[in-house]
Amino acid sequence: MEIRADVPAERLDAFLAARLPELSRSRIQTLIREQYIIVNALPSKPRDAVKTGDLISIALPEAVPLDNAPQDIALEILFEDDDLIVINKAPGMVVHPAPGNPDGTLVNALLHHCKGKLSGIGGVERPGIVHRLDKDTSGCLVVAKSDAAHQSLASQFSERSTMEKIYLAVTLGIPKPQKDTVFTHIGRHPVNRQKMAVVNPPGGKTAITDYEVLATDAATLTALVLCHLHTGRTHQIRVHLHHKGAPILGDPIYGKPAKNPSLPERLMLHAWKLSFQHPITRQNHHFEAPVPPEFQPWMEIANDSDAS
Repeated sequence: MEIRADVPAERLDAFLAARLPELSRSRIQTLIREQYIIVNALPSKPRDAVKTGDLISIALPEAVPLDNAPQDIALEILFEDDDLIVINKAPGMVVHPAPGNPDGTLVNALLHHCKGKLSGIGGVERPGIVHRLDKDTSGCLVVAKSDAAHQSLASQFSERSTMEKIYLAVTLGIPKPQKDTVFTHIGRHPVNRQKMAVVNPPGGKTAITDYEVLATDAATLTALVLCHLHTGRTHQIRVHLHHKGAPILGDPIYGKPAKNPSLPERLMLHAWKLSFQHPITRQNHHFEAPVPPEFQPWMEIANDSDAS
């Protein structure tokens, strides 16, 4: 693959990340360092500037199989064909191997279930992974089984024109107002690098979330909140609801411990609905992950409110 730069850029990795949504910026940096990406037929560095007219050549390496990675772990499958698989990820499951979580991940389960047939664009540690959910978030997640599907789905996640993601959250406290659009920039927390935070532009990246309170429980000062994502930043919903004064119940990073022992201890965030255009057939698909039992008390309040 070759890209002719039509505009200058301060950094090569940032330039390519904006044009290759199927590749993470860290993956692009690795490819540059290993000389799978070169500029004007010469090795480069991620921080090198891009000049108008530069010819950037990209050669994606073949996916390398992980030794002993497939593991027979149960998956709740919502849909599957030759190009993709949609699952209802269980809370507590890590999406891909990482320090501290070398196995027992969704990738390990997928390698077993799909017999190794997953896209290789994400690299050896993330075969098939187009997007991710935090470890303790449950719900809809789509995985690519072919490179063509991976590229199409990644573009849809980036452009958002044919992709829709709707979440349910239970918050400790009630967001004010109860219906709003949060439009901020999100970047790394200036002190705690494990956290994300609302930052002043031009820092961070644009993050947009529509939310609406569906039900409130005065006894526990909690709320069931519907969230519609227009962007896909790390911890976006968690940061935005914290920004509105109502962190997600059970959030160990942005929240605070609930004083009521009857409340669930898990992170109360569920990727409820996912819609996208099938990368091969171009048909629109809509998926819904069953609402976990921990959410049912608030769902019942919402249903009673609708019925009255």
